[in-house]
Formats: sequence, C-alpha cells, structure tokens
Amino acid sequence: MSNEIAVDTGRSIDMVEGLPGIVSDWSSDQRAFKRVPWGKAMMWIFLLSDTFIFSCFLLSYMKVRMTTTVPWPNPSEVFALTIMGNHIPLVLIAIMTFILISSSGTMAMAVMFGYRKNKKVTGLLLVITALFGASFVGMQAFEWTKLIVDEGVRPWGNPMGAEQFGACFFMITGFHGFHVSVGVLFLIIMAVKVYRGSLDIGRPGLFTHRPGDYEEIEIMGLYWHFVDLVWVFIFAFFYLW
Repeated sequence: MSNEIAVDTGRSIDMVEGLPGIVSDWSSDQRAFKRVPWGKAMMWIFLLSDTFIFSCFLLSYMKVRMTTTVPWPNPSEVFALTIMGNHIPLVLIAIMTFILISSSGTMAMAVMFGYRKNKKVTGLLLVITALFGASFVGMQAFEWTKLIVDEGVRPWGNPMGAEQFGACFFMITGFHGFHVSVGVLFLIIMAVKVYRGSLDIGRPGLFTHRPGDYEEIEIMGLYWHFVDLVWVFIFAFFYLW
C-alpha cells in the first residue's frame, strides 16, 4: 500500500510503506538527503566507514593486550624523553595531543570565517591548521625513529616485552598518521584555492563547486575533526593504559 503526501510544488508523492519504501526513498534521494549536499553526505559516509576500521584496530589491540602472556611494555617508560637529565614520561605525546586538539580550534574558526566570506582570515587559519598537522606528523616521525633506532622495536619484534607491541603501535599510529598527512595536503590545496579566489568565482577544479560556496571548508573540517577525535581514543587506549 502507499500513501500520498503533498509537497511544496503542489504535486503529491507516493510513499511506499515498509522496507520497499525505505529502499525507494534512499535510492531516489526523495527524502533521505533532501537539501543535504552530496559532498557532505559522502564525507559522513566515508567517516562512518573509517570509524569501523579504527574501531577494529583498537578492539584488536585491546584483545591482544589482555590475552598476551608476555609482559606488556609500560608506555610511561617506553615513550619517555630525557630532558636536561630528567626522565619525563609521555611529554612528547602530550605535546602532540595539545597540537592536534588546537588544530581543531583553528579549523572550526576557518569554517566560521569561510561562511562569512572572509577570504584572508579563512586562508590563514587553514595554513595554521596545516602547520599544526605537519608538526604532529613530524613529532610522530621522531617518535618512530626513537623506537626503531634507540629501542630496537620492530613490527615483528620488541626487546622490551610482548612482540605484538610493535605491530600494534606501528599499525595504529601509522594509519592515523597517514590520515593526518592526507589532511595536511588537502588543507594546503584548500588554502591555495581560497587565496586565489577559486571558491568565490567557482573556478572549475578539485573542491570547487558553486560560485561563492565555502561549503568545502566545512567538509574539510568534518574530516579534520574526525582525525582529531580518533587520536583522543588512540591516546587513551595506547598511551595511558
């Protein structure tokens, strides 16, 4: 059976009940994504799929951590730095976390000034966000170098305890670092487009749609906030546990 509803145009649309109606609505985009830009909808779908991947990684890490019979390395000792003779635990990780969370603030402000059509401030905030992200990746590279060269940690072995530690660490932090690196690249591309006025005139190209539409900044912001949120879970599960 089907019901009819009136729409703004004065026409009526048949609403099919049950599962066939759900399939019909979503496939025809009559109501499910009404007034929702496809770029934003696709970004949400991508982030949902990425959430499943990171969840699988973290759940696998928890499973390995709780079932291994070999002592797990103490993160406070493994990720400590010696500064002026003092052994400070997790200092580098704390700085990395602060930088990434701060980048969420600058990204949010970039979205706000983008919708205000303030080209200069939007471009500047995108560049600052990209610099924060690049700093994070650089610190992560330093962390990897320290573990590989100084501590001898490998994906297939670990002299400080459970062998699975290296595999879990490089897989989880490497996958997240890849996301941050991709985000930095696209932030730079977006900043160049903003400064060139491509979003104002709708110049054809990557991330350019309708003239005067700064919606791409918000879509970029969704991705960046997701990357920051994932790091909060990695920080809690991997470095504090």
